[in-house]
Amino acid sequence: MADQHAQGGDAVVEIDPQVFRKVLGHFPTGVTVVATHDGDRPVGLAVGSFFSVSLDPPLVGFCVSDQSSTWPVIEAHGAFGVSVLAADQHEVSNVFASRSDDKFAGVSWDPAPITGSPLIHQAVAHLDCELYDQFPGGDHVVVLGRVRALELHRDEVSALVFARGGYGRHESLD
Repeated sequence: MADQHAQGGDAVVEIDPQVFRKVLGHFPTGVTVVATHDGDRPVGLAVGSFFSVSLDPPLVGFCVSDQSSTWPVIEAHGAFGVSVLAADQHEVSNVFASRSDDKFAGVSWDPAPITGSPLIHQAVAHLDCELYDQFPGGDHVVVLGRVRALELHRDEVSALVFARGGYGRHESLD
């Protein structure tokens, strides 16, 4: 059981991890792939906790498990590309969420303009980032990246959304 201290007091509240996941699983997230190079080989991972942080300087963030085998490679490289997956790219998300040794097998990509990090073809948008800072966040690392270049590619296509254990897409209420 995870412990949480109440604000302003020492009372401990027990939070069931399964209930925590279920409750927060109702909150939809976009799906991205964060990638870099390990020598000549591209490596990457699926990230659902990607967010905008700052306009000045231009910063984005994401959270990654402190047990990730890919994060130390990205951290050591000091740069990464972010591919905002399109609604028709759920198979790509599944591959990058797996523990496959070569997640880029069969996945087309181009190098980012500044860092050379892998950017996946057919994504809605791409961001080219340098590692700006990182912080411990429980069993995750909170990572900040400084955006060096970005581009919107498929404005007419919805981004891939993940909620309640499955994929979907954004539909306008208009």
